[in-house]
Amino acid sequence: MDGRSRPAGRRGAVTAGGGGPAPAKMAAGRPLNWRRVSSFTGPVPRSRHGHRAVTIRELMIIFGGGNEGIAEELHVYNTATNQWFLPAVRGDIPPGCAAHGFVCDGTRILVFGGMVEYGRYSNEVYELQASRWLWKKLKPQPPSTGSPPCPRLGHSFSLHGNKCYLFGGLANESEDSNNNIPRYLNDFYELDLRPGSGVVGWNIPVSKGTVPSPRESHTAVVHCRKDGGKPKLYIFGGMCGHRLDDFWDLDLETTTWSKLETKGPTPLPRSLHTATVIGNKMYVFGGWIPHVTHDEEISSADNEWKCTSSFSCLNLASLEWKTLMPDSLEDQKNAPRARAGHCSVNIGTRLYIWSGRDGYKKASSGQVCCKDLWYLDTEKPPAPSQVQLIRATTNSFQVKWDEVHMVEGYLLQLNPERSIVTGTPRALNSEMSALLSHSNVPPASLLRAASLHLLQSASVTSQGLSETNNIILSATKSAASEAKNPVAHLLSKPQLKEMPVSKKGDKTWCDVAIFKTNTAVVNQFYLLPESHQTISNKAGSADGPDYSALKKQDLLPGSIYRFRVAAINGCGIGPFSKISEFKTCIPGFPGAPSAVKITKNVDSIHLSWETPSSPSGNILEYSAYLAIRTTHLLENPLQLVFMKIYCGLKTSCTVTTAQLANAHVDCSSKPAIVFRISAKNEKGYGPATQVRWLQGAAATPKPSN
Repeated sequence: MDGRSRPAGRRGAVTAGGGGPAPAKMAAGRPLNWRRVSSFTGPVPRSRHGHRAVTIRELMIIFGGGNEGIAEELHVYNTATNQWFLPAVRGDIPPGCAAHGFVCDGTRILVFGGMVEYGRYSNEVYELQASRWLWKKLKPQPPSTGSPPCPRLGHSFSLHGNKCYLFGGLANESEDSNNNIPRYLNDFYELDLRPGSGVVGWNIPVSKGTVPSPRESHTAVVHCRKDGGKPKLYIFGGMCGHRLDDFWDLDLETTTWSKLETKGPTPLPRSLHTATVIGNKMYVFGGWIPHVTHDEEISSADNEWKCTSSFSCLNLASLEWKTLMPDSLEDQKNAPRARAGHCSVNIGTRLYIWSGRDGYKKASSGQVCCKDLWYLDTEKPPAPSQVQLIRATTNSFQVKWDEVHMVEGYLLQLNPERSIVTGTPRALNSEMSALLSHSNVPPASLLRAASLHLLQSASVTSQGLSETNNIILSATKSAASEAKNPVAHLLSKPQLKEMPVSKKGDKTWCDVAIFKTNTAVVNQFYLLPESHQTISNKAGSADGPDYSALKKQDLLPGSIYRFRVAAINGCGIGPFSKISEFKTCIPGFPGAPSAVKITKNVDSIHLSWETPSSPSGNILEYSAYLAIRTTHLLENPLQLVFMKIYCGLKTSCTVTTAQLANAHVDCSSKPAIVFRISAKNEKGYGPATQVRWLQGAAATPKPSN
């Protein structure tokens, strides 16, 4: 998708911290939306090269590297809060090192080797328990055949399962650290790990096939295809007196090496680059490359070299290279400039790059390093959960949806499907109105409920509503039926009333706004001109309207609105959520109860709530409902069935263990037990407040749909 599909042209669009200029252009002319992080807090680490980074959830953890001395501190960047911090580490703190091995297994991090000072390399193994920031020096057993790995730098150290895989690197043949005699390595070791903490020892596996040539400053990644393919270790590039561009794989099950032939434009030979796997693609950025001009052959001597900002990806399924950003001779303000010895990590589908040696600027006093942090979204964000209703009034909705990580905002849209105010507000039964106005209940579901003596909350799919949704129901409550059936009997003697439906229905989606967070109060939406009636139907629509030129429409009382939401990142607008449908309140009915709290006791739970902020008359009673398990849920798990568990004047009730035993655990987002509470006045029941009691979480619920 081209970058114009991002909502940058929309009024109120969100951008990365500090904004940024126009996106860089890829080889095919489509933009690559790099974002520089310019708004952050905390102690920023000094610039460097030869450092390494890993991730634990939203944290990027950086160790080692150097620039005018080797760095010893452990730095952490929280990508969710844009905050740098220095954890208080303790234990067997390792010396600073550069060009070392650095991998993460859950919340433990392993360090192997690297340069600890000029000409002196390490072969020690350290473990960091990041949950306690505790370092420990490990002593793996030597291999049963052969010697343990010699001290080295520039090796690859990769994790898969309960093993780390060590390949290659550069050793110093001289015993005098001031007299460096380099030796390139192509030895291969396995390091067996103990579950949770510690290591067993080194192993030298017997491999098959041709082993890659000796090298250092290459990259190695492990990838296992989702279709059940074997896990493989992929090695690209490196240095052995000259730069390399060969590509190898190692079948980790059979320990068989293979040199692979790839398609597409192979990146120039390089070292000190990074390779990061996201999905089935390996993204390669930067490094040292030979200094060549257009159509000039690469010299094997490789005497002249430079840093590069080129960026390529390799599809690991088809083995086809694609150039995403060619090498540039000029500094770019909208993308990371040329560098080598940087670090790169991914959190989800977002790629981060930090620091590294600058390839253009030189200083007589030493190397000049970058200090910038960039990220790139490599895929559109996934669809959020359905829009959930917190509270409805006569002319507004308070809504939410589950947060999508690593996004910059959300586009909320509504479809003004139809109005149901066509005369007396008694068109809806009072108690049925309370739950229909809150939930995703299509009238067709209510019609089925009439025969089942149940109230069902159904999700409306993105395929739209059935024809029976052109009607609404009017009903009176049967006290006799309710007495016979403990399940809430809300419908009997249904009367059907035709409702007008827009012919454009599914096609008329109007923008509400672009929101930074996953909650919103909706009381207006933007009316699209006729020429843009279908602009926002598709995720990633290219020509978003200018909100300043559009008219606003207020929400109307007693009207049904359909909602959907899409997340936004640097790749544009992702797919929309499934559709939810809510109804504004009819004037004169009470509002929804608020501030619902749940307290857990030994043999029960206690529900309490506050009186509606706009009671509209005297509150005669409250009703509370619990979503229960039924055989109907097996057929359609999205259609919740509710049982009345309380009816009275008090703003609290007790739910017994016996009642909770029948509860349905809703797993549409986080597992939760669902309650609904509504108030009744002289006209009937108003909208219900729904709360999801998260299982295993704190007892205070979050209102939702």
